[in-house]
Amino acid sequence: MADEKDRITTPENDPDNSTDDGSRENRGRACSICHRPESKTGPLTALPGGMLVCRDCMQRAFDTVQNNLNNTDMNTLMENITKGIGSIDLSQFGIGGRPAQQKKAEKKEKPQKKMTMDDVLPPHKIKAALDEYVIGQDRAKKIMSVGVYNHYKRILTEPKDGVEIRKSNMLMIGPTGSGKTYMVQTLAKLLNVPLAMTDATSLTEAGYIGDDVESVVSKLLAAADNDVEKAEHGIIFIDEIDKLAKKKNLNQRDVSGEAVQQGLLKLLEGSRIEVPVGASSKNMMVPMETVDTSNILFICGGAFPGLEEIIRNRLNRSAGIGFQADLRDKYDGDPDILQKVTVEDLRNFGMIPEFLGRLPVLFSLQKLTEDMLVEILKEPRNAILKQYERLLELDGVKLVFEDDALHSIAKMAMERETGARALRAILEEFMLDIMYEIPKDKNIGEVVITKNYIEHRGGPGIILRSQLPAQREGTV
Repeated sequence: MADEKDRITTPENDPDNSTDDGSRENRGRACSICHRPESKTGPLTALPGGMLVCRDCMQRAFDTVQNNLNNTDMNTLMENITKGIGSIDLSQFGIGGRPAQQKKAEKKEKPQKKMTMDDVLPPHKIKAALDEYVIGQDRAKKIMSVGVYNHYKRILTEPKDGVEIRKSNMLMIGPTGSGKTYMVQTLAKLLNVPLAMTDATSLTEAGYIGDDVESVVSKLLAAADNDVEKAEHGIIFIDEIDKLAKKKNLNQRDVSGEAVQQGLLKLLEGSRIEVPVGASSKNMMVPMETVDTSNILFICGGAFPGLEEIIRNRLNRSAGIGFQADLRDKYDGDPDILQKVTVEDLRNFGMIPEFLGRLPVLFSLQKLTEDMLVEILKEPRNAILKQYERLLELDGVKLVFEDDALHSIAKMAMERETGARALRAILEEFMLDIMYEIPKDKNIGEVVITKNYIEHRGGPGIILRSQLPAQREGTV
């Protein structure tokens, strides 16, 4: 046994110096790098993959890492380690590059096409496209179409004769459910530009709990796939901007009101700020990118509850006594009172003058009427009724709404005073039982929603497949 052990551990009989293909079990434990046996190197360290490394080779690897860590990138560092400790396939341990299969799966970045004026639709085409999705609000759609078109003319063309066009940010006022957010979403989709949407209610002054004003730019950068140039041509929509109004009779610091308005001034005007990539807060572990907000279009929107009373008080200043005096209740029933809003009214509401000065385009949306709500139900390209018709069509059933039923739904929505959002809530309520029962009976061919069903005076009209005309039955 002694002779056999000496034969295995002597360098002259080392398996790597011979042509014998014996396994490791037949030659004893040895270092996988220097091939010295454990009797000479001392205890060996076991690594993943079945490797055994002696202390000398391990120390040599650590020294190589220490010498190259400060002035060598990771790929070069791994190459030096490999040279220092021998030819080892480090990829099996997840070191020194990705496996070949993962490299094949990596997608090659396609070159981004630079935006030109040919990619921007003229105002009349922008409005025509908005008409397919948004009902009414013709004046608001016209103002927004012209403002967006002029904004992209400004950033995509070079200044001439020293004439520099200033940015025209927008302030959109309208009651809840009138379509403010939906218009901006549709506009960004038509222009194919990145859009970031945020609520002003989550913004606070820097240093306090909540998001600071720079987080809105970070969201836009994320929407642009971290492409700074693409993000600088994007749109930022800040909803609920009325929640930033100055608080009255407040003895403590207003960290989510006037302070946030002041913090937004530099973004609206245009400045270069550093924002974190892939995170909402700055820290040492997150890379930073510098974004110029000079070419970013800011659109602010809000319902401004109570603004109607401020407008009436201003308009009634001339009211008095006499035959030619205006009556104090002259504007009480005016549904379009918000169309008469001025900057003075917004200042009385609580918005600071510096903030309003950076939003030169001011316009209001109309309050939705009953006829407008009926059109919203059935006219847009993705109307709510079309969505339900498609759902029942998948079950082979035709859905029909009578006109009287639509007007009843619109009246119920107006009573809730939540705008177009009430329409889906009402339809969900009435369609629940129908969509639950339809899959049970394969004989149903058509469902008719009547006024009596909406007013809880009867049920929906049910027509069986056998009662349908032959040509209609084949299409259901």
